[in-house]
Amino acid sequence: MLILDSGGLSYLAKRNQDAAATIRVFVRDGLWPPVVPTVVLAESITGRQRNDANVNRLLKTCDIVERLPEALARRAGELRFRARRGSSVDAILVAAAEPAGTILTGDDEDLNALVSHSGPVTVQRV
Repeated sequence: MLILDSGGLSYLAKRNQDAAATIRVFVRDGLWPPVVPTVVLAESITGRQRNDANVNRLLKTCDIVERLPEALARRAGELRFRARRGSSVDAILVAAAEPAGTILTGDDEDLNALVSHSGPVTVQRV
């Protein structure tokens, strides 16, 4: 499973050759469509059509997860407490990626701290 944080979403929404090549690799490897929790939308959407157009276009190809189950929220809280860093959104992404998922991000520092307390999760920086 591939999960996008706001940095991963922004990167893949760019209409350039690098983003297109990255998407092709994910499709080839069976990691497409990616999962995007709605909490990531709160970090990514500006409400300005011009700014959001490419993100909205990409989101049409993603699996949007609208609900945060209690067990996942509890696991995210546990990870955040153990790591002593990272946002709630970062912790939710790591908990959602367990076990054996990949998170695509533009900033891997906090995510890696959280992953050090999780099951096998990969953080891939773009």
